[in-house]
Amino acid sequence: MVLVCLILVSSSRASNPTVGHAAKDWQLHWEPARVVNGSPILFKVVPPVRLESLAGTWLDHEVFFSFDPHGKLWFGIAGVSLETPAGKFALTLRGKTTAGQEVSFVERLTVAKGRYRQIVLQVPRQFTEPTPEQREQIQQDQALKREAFSRIDPNREWSGGFLPPVRASITDVFGTARVFNGATQSLHMGLDYGVPSDTPVVALNSGTVLLARPLFFEGNCVVLNHGQGLLTLYMHLSKMEVQEGDHVLRGQEIALSGGTGRATGPHLHVAVRWQGIYLNPATLLSLEFP
Repeated sequence: MVLVCLILVSSSRASNPTVGHAAKDWQLHWEPARVVNGSPILFKVVPPVRLESLAGTWLDHEVFFSFDPHGKLWFGIAGVSLETPAGKFALTLRGKTTAGQEVSFVERLTVAKGRYRQIVLQVPRQFTEPTPEQREQIQQDQALKREAFSRIDPNREWSGGFLPPVRASITDVFGTARVFNGATQSLHMGLDYGVPSDTPVVALNSGTVLLARPLFFEGNCVVLNHGQGLLTLYMHLSKMEVQEGDHVLRGQEIALSGGTGRATGPHLHVAVRWQGIYLNPATLLSLEFP
């Protein structure tokens, strides 16, 4: 039964010249090697000179970079929305050297079209046709989430690789088109884990609790802000063990799974959101970080 509810495979190329340095002097690596719509990306950059800071622009989003002194490189997370068409898109890097010189580099990356499945379900009408009172609650939830999700903190709270929230099989994947009662109602923007109620749920990485409250569709829902526009969402919980404003550590228990909200049974739905777009959590979990 279906329950509803970028490190280092690398690719490097020469690109546009920089101020005072040949493009070939820059080293840019990214993972996954094949970038598709819906994919998170981890960039690693080795500039030709020592930098004091590095920033980037990708698909009209700002990419925040951090320096890894051990690997002597800069790294940053970005992503591609499901709506992005296949094509080539520019990553623009802007750095400032310790002497105050500005340097830049441009690389065009290929984005391919991902393959996502479709499932057809017959569900009770109350799952697809909310009442007027329920529609009002949905609108209130949407306004709350718009306001909360609009804030981007440039500071990074996450560190190291991202952990799975539970040890269990995945029952539904990211990007699935769901056809309910003959009509396409939604795209599945996360991963579903097949776990019974009251299974401990841990934080994918360190962050601050942005939301911890019941919502109409999500049920009991915890949202962690990992900084730099990166959020993780944990839905349909039976119990929330953190409060808004709490700081949590990577791997810390934050909730128990359940079947609250619009779910046909107990399971855990986890989503990843970066600067307003949803990304495939499975890809994020597979990346290796400094």
